[in-house]
Amino acid sequence: MKILLVEDDKRQLMPLQTVLCQAGHTVDGVGDGETARWLLSEKEYDLLILDWMLPCMSGLRLCQHYRALGKAAPVLMITAKDTTPDKVAGLDAGADDYLVKPIDIVEFMARVRALQRRSPLWQGDSLCLEDLHLHLDTIAVERQGIVSTLSSREFQLLEYFMRHPRQVLTRDQIEQAVWEWGTEPESNAITVLIRKLRKRLQKVGAADWIETIYGMGYRLNPPDKIATQC
Repeated sequence: MKILLVEDDKRQLMPLQTVLCQAGHTVDGVGDGETARWLLSEKEYDLLILDWMLPCMSGLRLCQHYRALGKAAPVLMITAKDTTPDKVAGLDAGADDYLVKPIDIVEFMARVRALQRRSPLWQGDSLCLEDLHLHLDTIAVERQGIVSTLSSREFQLLEYFMRHPRQVLTRDQIEQAVWEWGTEPESNAITVLIRKLRKRLQKVGAADWIETIYGMGYRLNPPDKIATQC
């Protein structure tokens, strides 16, 4: 998933961002509400995780702003405010879940997984295109009983391809989907990542599924006839 994580305390932001990335998510981590609001105008996210108390614009106002835009991705509010009226205010602002600090990482990840299942992109514990399965819990790809484990970045790229099958995706689209905001991938980073992913898919006999559309980008395009269907 592409996640926006907004937390002004770096001592909390960094561990949460790290554990989310280790689970295969692409995470834009920022420390203030105004930057987060700008990112919401520029990018699409599958999940928002918002601290309530933020500089410039509170997480509560940010959530209200996001819902006013008509956006429907799940929102997890994290805060030290633990009274019932506070929880009601957060939920009424449009949050889907509410987690009180201090945060237990195991519970935090369980709530992220629960909200992931509410996303319109959720298709169970794996994504399936013809007979190719991408397992979201183990960060591995499987076809006809053969399994290939992916790196986090390879997983993020294949997930993006599988959520947009047979579509030509530009290099800019891939960069926005796979790299975190504020990072500057090297000029050949996408080419290198595509090559690595093809090698992983070669292990399951699907290297030729990734097509290079010269002058445009790349496409995940399985053969027309697959013997085994999902």
